[in-house]
Parts: sequence; structure tokens; C-alpha cells
Amino acid sequence: MDIAFLDLKKINGLFEPLLSEAVAATVASGRYLHGERCAEFERRFADYCGSRHCVGVGNGLDALTLILTAMKTLHRWEDGDEVVVPAFTFVATAEAVVRSGLRPVFCDIRPEDFLLHAADVEPLITPRTRAVLPVHLYGKVCDMNAFRHLADRHGLKIVEDAAQAHGADFAGRRAGSWGDAAAFSFYPGKNLGALGEGGAVTTDDLALATLVRTLANYGAERKYHHTYMGINSRLDEIQAAALSVKLTKLDDHNRRRREAARFYREHITNPLVSLPYGGETETSVFHIYPLLTDHREKLQDFLSSRGVTTLIHYPLAVHRQEAFGPYNRLAFPNAEQAARRELSLPLSPVLTEEELHYVTETINLFNL
Repeated sequence: MDIAFLDLKKINGLFEPLLSEAVAATVASGRYLHGERCAEFERRFADYCGSRHCVGVGNGLDALTLILTAMKTLHRWEDGDEVVVPAFTFVATAEAVVRSGLRPVFCDIRPEDFLLHAADVEPLITPRTRAVLPVHLYGKVCDMNAFRHLADRHGLKIVEDAAQAHGADFAGRRAGSWGDAAAFSFYPGKNLGALGEGGAVTTDDLALATLVRTLANYGAERKYHHTYMGINSRLDEIQAAALSVKLTKLDDHNRRRREAARFYREHITNPLVSLPYGGETETSVFHIYPLLTDHREKLQDFLSSRGVTTLIHYPLAVHRQEAFGPYNRLAFPNAEQAARRELSLPLSPVLTEEELHYVTETINLFNL
């Protein structure tokens, strides 16, 4: 069999003809930016997440950067003030901190869930710490009750990186509703993916939402009147129209992802690999299914030779990236081990039971 890691064409086909009709209607409307389709999606996504406000922006990196820049302005943070981030995440998490003129302080993750934990963050807090940035990596929400207590004790802001956690929940509340603000990416491969680039900020803070919207519009509250040094970061009307269509099936597609993860849990028996979260499958929306093994390259080659495409998320911990040279000598053993051992299996709402059987049987055949 030939099993793609993620078949976007097939996934988007599940939304036809509504998806193409929404795009065509947007093209025919003659309005492509700052229109009603974006405003409608913002209202719907805010309601879905359980937040008061949503601001559509150009991508997930911009969403994080705009949040931190707005907080820095509103709360009079200084250049070089600190934000605690996980050492194992997509690089955009830490890049946004640097782009905002702040300093990332890396913290190791826990090996059982790849996530930042409040108890590990607390010893890193200094008089210059202003925020903590928990990442709901692979679709599993961090323990946000613990982070809320931590933030309240130390007077910190919480910024959720929810770029991989659309529709995920913790203690009855969805990702995007726990922090002072949250950033989402709608990169096409996300659980809620656009047809190109897109992102959003959710928050209950009207002042923050207003400033994020202003900063994303060249720093202008009204045309040609620029109060701040801003950027150009927009969720365009075509992407917003597509996202509104796709939002209607997000919960169902997340359910299918959990079912696929449950299938992997029940059928993968190879002792050379270990399964995420100890095999638990109910508290993640499985944007990624992160299998672990000490024989990653051999297993990946073995699967590839039999038609199964896998990816690695992520082969280098952030503090080991060349762009973060001053941090390269730091040691975060759990993050580094995850970077060495993680292998992402195909998982999507369109994988058939036959395909899942084939993937699991192929993994079980692997040996040294």
C-alpha cells in the first residue's frame, strides 16, 4: 500500500461542494480583505473556543508575536524581559518571543507527555519574568489549572500556543480559553486547516484584542493614522470562508483522530517502540501521533520501503537550533531525548481501517 502522512486533497474533499462554493462566492463578492467573512469566522471561532474575542491574522507566528508585543505595550514590559517557553516545540514559539524584543527562558518538558509543567517552570521565575508560554504540543492541552495558579501567585501572563490543539479540551474548557490570550495557526495541515496561511488570536481581554488588531494593521486604528509600529498580518476573506466551512466538522474529525489513535494503541505490539501518553487516547486531538523509538532512522526507512510515509516532529530541540546559538550549550535532557526518538505516524480523519491495519502490521514486523 501507499499511505501518505497526510492526504490534504482527500481531507478537503470531505467538505465539498460547500468548500468550493464558499470560495467561489468570496471571489464573486469582490471583497478579499477586512470583510464580513473574516468577521463571521472570528465570531464563530471565539464562540467555539469559549473566548470573548478572536482576531484573525496572517499565521501562527504572527499571532504569538502580536500577543506578546501587545502585552509588552499595555503592561510596559521592557526589552529583555523574560518569557518561559518549552525547549521542545516548533521553533515559532521561541521566535515570537525574540521578535517581540523579549528573552526566551527555556524549560525542559516532561517525557510522559512532551509538555511544559508548572512545577518545572516555577524555579525559573525571576524578577524579570513576565509570562509563561505553555504549548499544547501534538494536540494535548497542558495542565492549565496548575499554570493558572502559578501565574496568579507570581503575577504572570499566560499565553497559550494552541497552534496544534484546535478543539482540544482540559477540564471541560477548550484550548484558547485558558490563558490571557492564545495563538492559533491554520496552516493547511492543522486539525483546522486553511487553504493557505492563516492564524488567530483569542482572548477575553478587549484592550488586548483591540491592540492586536491595530498592530496587525500597520499599527493603525484608522486608515493612514499609525499609532504604533505595526506589521501587515491579515486573515484574508477566502481563508476565512474556507475555515468557517471546515469548523463545522472539526469535532467530528477530532473524534476520528482519537479513534485512529485508539486503533494504534490496541494493535501496535512491537517492543522496540513506545506509544504516546502511555497509550491513553482521550485527552488529545492528535494533531500528531508521536511514536517513540531508539531506532528511528531504521524504522522510518523500513516503513518507507513498504509505502508508509512518516515524519519527525522535531529533530532538533529549539535550544539546539543554530538560530539560537547562545543557548546551544544548555542541556535539557527530556527535550533532547524526544528530538532523538520521536517519529510521527500517519493519522488523519480519512485513514481507513485497512490502512491503519497495514501501518500497525508493518510496525509490528520491524526488527533489528
